This record gives sequence, C-alpha cells and structure tokens, in this order.
Amino acid sequence: MAAALQEELLEVGYGGTTIDRIAKRAGVAKTTVYRRWGSVGQLVVELFAEAAGGRIPIADTGSLEGDLRALARSAVAVLLHPQSRAIFDVVVREAVHDPAARAALTDFFAGRVANAAPIVERAVARGEIPAGTDAAEVIRQLGAPYYARMYITGDPIGEADADRAAAVVSLAARAGLLKSS
Repeated sequence: MAAALQEELLEVGYGGTTIDRIAKRAGVAKTTVYRRWGSVGQLVVELFAEAAGGRIPIADTGSLEGDLRALARSAVAVLLHPQSRAIFDVVVREAVHDPAARAALTDFFAGRVANAAPIVERAVARGEIPAGTDAAEVIRQLGAPYYARMYITGDPIGEADADRAAAVVSLAARAGLLKSS
C-alpha cells in the first residue's frame, strides 16, 4: 500500500490522490482501503508514522560541528527527495486539524531528537561544549532554519542551509547558550 500511495503522490499530488486510485494501483478493493484507513490523509499519516520509527545513522566526525553538519545534510537530503517531501507536506498540513497527524509529527521529531542525542553527549565528553547542554534543544535549533524555510517562508533549502545551521548551533552550544534551564 505504501508504494502505491507514494507513486500516486508523486504522479498526481495530494489533491489528485484518491482511495480509488491507490486501491487500483495496489491491486486491492477500494473498500479494503476505506475500511482500514478511511481517507488518503489517514493513509499518509500511518505511512509517515511507520517511517518515523526508523533510526537514522549518526555520524561521528570527531567534532560537534561536523556531526551536526552531517545530520543536517542528511535531513535536508531526505526533505529534498520528492517522495519524502510529498509525504512530509501532507502530514504537516494534516497536523493542523488531525490529532493523529499531530501525534505522528510529534513522535517523529521526538524520535529524531532522541536518536541524535549522542552527538551532544560526545561533544560534552570531548569538552567541546559545557556539561548540561540540552541535547533536545541543540537538535531542535539545528532543524528550525530549514523547516522554517520550507513551511513558513517557502524558500528553497539546500546543503548550504544545513551547513549554516550546523555552524550557528555549534557556536551557540560552545557559548553555553543551549544549556538546560
């Protein structure tokens, strides 16, 4: 079902994607899809929630800025991939009014923050940043610039944005600005 949904989103966009088209592409009865998910939005949210559970590899470059740069570049690359972006766009849009989508998005970011916490822990252990630096805040600050560009200003994102975010967050962490309160 996931492949059929992704193909539909890429081919016709969210507005053109229907349960009928997904069911036909997947080779199942549309009643099966309606019974299980009820709507295209719910199908996208479930697909996103399943994908959000996966762990992503975290680089160990030997420096906070290098690790953050690798993480940010990886995130930007995923967001620039048409299938990933199509699904992410739908979940962000649905999260405004759908508690399941909101929960999936919240869980996604919580999982990404927890997965990336070792970056901050290693930097503290190396003496690069002060003890008490809030790992969650470091990771949130890292992602904020490119998510703001995508969903607030509508500006394009790229590797340079990832690199800039890593440099700024690394500097802020070294200065003690991201310590737990």
